[in-house]
Order: sequence, then C-alpha cells, then structure tokens
Amino acid sequence: MKSRHKKLALIVGALALVGAISALVLNALNSNIALYISPTDVAQGKAPQDKLFRIGGLVKEASIQRQADGVTIRFIVTDTEHDIVVDYVGILPDLFMEGKGAVAQGRLLPDGTFKAQEVLAKHDENYMPPEAAKALNDAHERGVQKASAQEKPAATASQPASN
Repeated sequence: MKSRHKKLALIVGALALVGAISALVLNALNSNIALYISPTDVAQGKAPQDKLFRIGGLVKEASIQRQADGVTIRFIVTDTEHDIVVDYVGILPDLFMEGKGAVAQGRLLPDGTFKAQEVLAKHDENYMPPEAAKALNDAHERGVQKASAQEKPAATASQPASN
C-alpha cells in the first residue's frame, strides 16, 4: 500500500470516528431537552406526544387536592386563558402554593392530564421563568383585547345623540 493511500485511509477513519462521536453526543442532547409549553399551547394541540416537556404558569386558587397517601397531589396550572390539570407524586417545594408561579416537567397523558415528574416553585417575589412570564403576559393581552372589542360596540350604542 502506498503512503498516499495510508494517509487517505487514516483521514477517512478519523472522519468516521468524529462523525460517530458527534452523532452520539447530539442524540444524548436531544433526548435530554425539555421544551417549555404554555397551557394555551397545550390546549391548541402544540404539545409533543410521548415526550418530556415543561409546563408553567400560576397554580390556580383552590385547586390543590392532596390524596390520602399524603404524597399524591393534583393541582391546576393556568396562564389565565387555559387550565391544565397536573398530577404529581412526591414532595412539593416549600414555596409551592396557590396563586404563585410554578413549572412542572413531565408528559401529557391521553386524557389531557399532565403527569409531572418534577415540580419547581418560584423562589422569590420577583422571579418567574421567562417563558411562563411571557405566556401569562400574552394571555393577559389577549383577554384585554377581547374585553375592549366587546366594550366598543356597547359604548357606541349607549352614547347620546348630538344636536
């Protein structure tokens, strides 16, 4: 075998090895990524099926239900536009409470319930995950736009006629 063929074989082998390592690393990263999905996106069918993702928003008032075993909890996460029922087995963070921000990581079940593997609560008054804050702001803006659109026709009909 000529020296040129040896060098070419060595280069091709090195490229194949680098390609195989890159494919393994990208596969590992892809399987560990957990996308953030808002409750509105879940209601619109944008949630991945059989994939791990995060859902976040506010814990709806009077929605926390503890089962008799003490570690199974059901609660509702809302972005003020849509609600998602979350089931979680485990110990919740100390700061987890109704009306406060929370992020749950898990999978969406066929019945529309979110089965959480992990629940995180905001850690102070100023913190909320950026994705959750954006989803809440977007939902609030859509609600304000709907309310103003409904008020405009009523306001013009109730105005007195000018002389």
